[in-house]
Amino acid sequence: MHILIVEDDAHLAAALARILEDNKHDIEVVSDGEAGVEKAKETSFDVIIMDVMMPKKDGIEATRELRRDGVSTPIMLLTARDTTDDKIAGYDSGADDYMTKPFSPAELLAHLRALTRRHGEVQFERLDVGDLSLDLESYDLACKGKSIHLSFKEFSILRILMSNPGAVFSKETLISRAWGNESSAGDNNVEAYISFLRKKLAHLGSSAKIETLRKAGYRFVEDPEGDGPSTIPLP
Repeated sequence: MHILIVEDDAHLAAALARILEDNKHDIEVVSDGEAGVEKAKETSFDVIIMDVMMPKKDGIEATRELRRDGVSTPIMLLTARDTTDDKIAGYDSGADDYMTKPFSPAELLAHLRALTRRHGEVQFERLDVGDLSLDLESYDLACKGKSIHLSFKEFSILRILMSNPGAVFSKETLISRAWGNESSAGDNNVEAYISFLRKKLAHLGSSAKIETLRKAGYRFVEDPEGDGPSTIPLP
């Protein structure tokens, strides 16, 4: 799943990200409520994990604003407050779940499983764009009856691109989202994986393309005319 963490405590945010990445989820992290609202409006996420007590805009206010603006992404609030009134305020703001600190990794993952089941987990299992189908569980990419397995990094990059067809992603953004902010990965790593993905798209005979925009980045483009690369063997 593609999960947004909105948490101002850097240590807790890093711990949450590590737990979720270890369980093969794609993570983005922002550190205040205003940034969380902005990110949730501009990017599609499967789940948002939101702290309640944050600078600029608290989690309840941020959740309320997202719901007013039509963002229906499941939201789980995190807080040290566990009174009934606090929980009611969270649910009344439009949150779907409420978890109190401290919590164990197992409890966090159980809450996420329950949350996605309530919202129809099937919608997260596959991403279909153009003639491509990306299995979000097995990391298999399929096209026209053929399929090929992607490595975790290939999968992470392609999922970012396919989730936002036509949007341009810089190398810096892809590094941040696929490797993490603390990674030592550089432009060469991105270029290498883009090359791997292009070969696999060609091998499958897909009409989709990953375009390079000079000094800007990459974008995923569907080719309705079917003028994509012909099928080639993988090395």
